[in-house]
Order: sequence, then C-alpha cells, then structure tokens
Amino acid sequence: MAKNKSKGKVPARLETQSDLSNNAIPELAEALNGLVADTYVLYLKTKNFHWHVSGPHFRDYHLLFDEQADQLFAATDVLAERVRRIGAETVHSFAQMLKLSSLKENEATYVSPLDMLKELMSDTKTVIKNMRDVHELCDKHGDVASASILENFIDEAEKRNWFLFETSRNAEGGGH
Repeated sequence: MAKNKSKGKVPARLETQSDLSNNAIPELAEALNGLVADTYVLYLKTKNFHWHVSGPHFRDYHLLFDEQADQLFAATDVLAERVRRIGAETVHSFAQMLKLSSLKENEATYVSPLDMLKELMSDTKTVIKNMRDVHELCDKHGDVASASILENFIDEAEKRNWFLFETSRNAEGGGH
C-alpha cells in the first residue's frame, strides 16, 4: 500500500462519514489512539505476567491475569474500530503503539507475583486517568458515542483494579 504523504490526512477511500467536525476528528483520533496503545501495552504486559507467574497462588493469579488480558484485548479492538468509525486512521504497528503509550513494557526475566499485581494496578490507574481525560475531550466535541464507550471501559478498568488490589492484599498477608 502506498504511503500517504500528507500527514494526518486519511486517504479518500478510507474516509468515514461522521457528523463530528473536521477539527474534532484529528484531536479525538489522537486521544483515542493513545488509549488503543495504552490498552494494548497493558494487555501484553498482563499476558506476559500470565505466562510467567509462579508461586503458591499460581492458579489464581494465572487465571486472573488471563481473564483481564481477554478484557483488555477486546477493549483494544473496540477503541481502534471507534477511531475508524469517526473517519480517522488507527495505529498500524506495535512500534507506533509504544511511542503513543503512556505505559512502559516490563522486560524483566523475573517479577514476583506481588510486584506483578502492583505494576498492573499502577498501569490500570494510569489508563483509567487517561480514559477520563479522553472522555472530557469527547464531551467537549459532542462525541457521545466515544464517551459512552469510555464510561463502560472506565467501569471495567475500575473492576479490574479492584480485583488486583484485593488479590495484592491477600498476597501481602492482609487477607484471609
């Protein structure tokens, strides 16, 4: 496929009709693509921890991380498709996602289960904050569809964070 030389302009054959203003679309797309990147990086980190968790609570953590990874992967698709529906391009590569994401990969050979939980909680809080910020932008531009999607995703992320928090309390010996 030939590269589009005009930065930010979508090739005519990829344009999608939208009633959002032409000024709103690039701003919304940039913000939503940031969420695509954050969500996908968090998905990969969660899946990595799922593959590498060990210890006495292996089964519980392994299943928790897998369930959360599935939710994150599904959210990534919904967000990316929303970017396309408003008439913009979404991310094209993992390298691009890493540039856009506010999260960092974890390439450590070993991470303790408690540190996995803490890192996922911290990253999830970052994603929640970013979703709230993008929601405000959606409100500013009257993009109720994206705002509605984000409201559901914020609730789901808060639930994932709650599960991570409660699991970490048990890992520290604070629960029964």
